[in-house]
Amino acid sequence: MDNLDRGILDLLRQNARAGYGDIGSVVGLSASAVKRRVDRLVADGTIRAFTIQVDPAVDGMSTEAYVELFCRGTVAPDELRRILSAVPEVVDAGTVTGSADAIVHLRSRDIPSLEDALERLRIAPNVDHTRSAIVLSRLVQRSGD
Repeated sequence: MDNLDRGILDLLRQNARAGYGDIGSVVGLSASAVKRRVDRLVADGTIRAFTIQVDPAVDGMSTEAYVELFCRGTVAPDELRRILSAVPEVVDAGTVTGSADAIVHLRSRDIPSLEDALERLRIAPNVDHTRSAIVLSRLVQRSGD
């Protein structure tokens, strides 16, 4: 991957629907050269998907929280993945350093449905307790996939 590929990726991150000619005019390539590079980036797995991001409020999922998950004993990441995958309100999660075992990002319709999702996490095997913070306003949001 060279600087032209990086430039193409940057432009596609800004607008996945950008035309090859538009991209080419910015990076200094013809539309067909951009297409060949994009096809190669898709084939080699650098570009995994072209997608859209929809405002969660459109789907009625405007209530969100970050939850620290504390487990009893040692729990394998695969087991945490299984527990978290069973709760549809979980939109993102990762194991972390520090006292918590994982950080979980939840989205729900409202506070009662958020509370239901939290309860499903709390009663899962190996979960000792949680600590939650409800998001009041979003300050910065970038896609980093």
